[in-house]
This record gives sequence, C-alpha cells and structure tokens, in this order.
Amino acid sequence: MDLQEISDRLEIEGAVVRYTRAIDSGTWDQLDTVFTPDAEIDYTESGGIADTYPAVKAWLAEVLPAFFPKRMHSLAQVDIALAGDEATCTAYFHNPMPMDDGNGGTKVVEFGGLYHHTFVRTPAGWRSRRLHEEIVWKRGI
Repeated sequence: MDLQEISDRLEIEGAVVRYTRAIDSGTWDQLDTVFTPDAEIDYTESGGIADTYPAVKAWLAEVLPAFFPKRMHSLAQVDIALAGDEATCTAYFHNPMPMDDGNGGTKVVEFGGLYHHTFVRTPAGWRSRRLHEEIVWKRGI
C-alpha cells in the first residue's frame, strides 16, 4: 500500500465516521462534508425515504429528533475498495436509539446492518455520492 492509498482510505473512513457523528449529534450541516450535493440516499429498509441528499438531509433533521431524540452509532469492519477517483465502502453498524414507549417511559429500538457507500474524489476531498442502508436485523420495533 502506498502513501496515497493509505491517505485515501483514512479520508474515506473519516467521512463515514463524520456521517455517524452528524446523525448522532444532530449537526446536520456536518453532512455537507460527507455527501456530494447530488448524492442519492436510500433509507427505505429502515422505514425511511430514498431521495437526493438535500431532501434526505431535511427529512433527517425533522424526523430523527421527533422520534429518536438520542442516537448512538457503532461502526465496525470498514471495507474500502479503491478504483482511481472512485471507491466503494461497506461498514457494519449498530444503532440503538431510545424512544417514547407510548406509556410514559422509553424503549430502545436497535438497527444493525451495513452502510454501502459509493465515494468519489472531489476538489474538497472524498464525498459519498450514494448511500444505501441495508438492514440486517432490528429489535424493539
């Protein structure tokens, strides 16, 4: 592995971490450092929407705090395949989120799955132009 490949891999992994931190902390504008403006995002397997980045960003900012006021991702097994100025990245995730149980208490909803990103090198660095969230398991729903 040469220095450029090491640098590319670290930058892509950093973008995936920034993505989960932005979702968990509700810092929605931080997502601008992860996605291309025309990125396509598909959350349909978890009950969400599939649309372009601007529409999904607005949807996330509205829906996540309303239903899941606290969020916490864990990432594992980040697999990156580089091909010039494009790359694919698949990362395992676990995402437990407490929510109102409808009886004055809380329950924890959990999702486990894979984030499938397609990255492209841009003048601003590596950005995801496609994200598909694959749900492998869920609990508490």
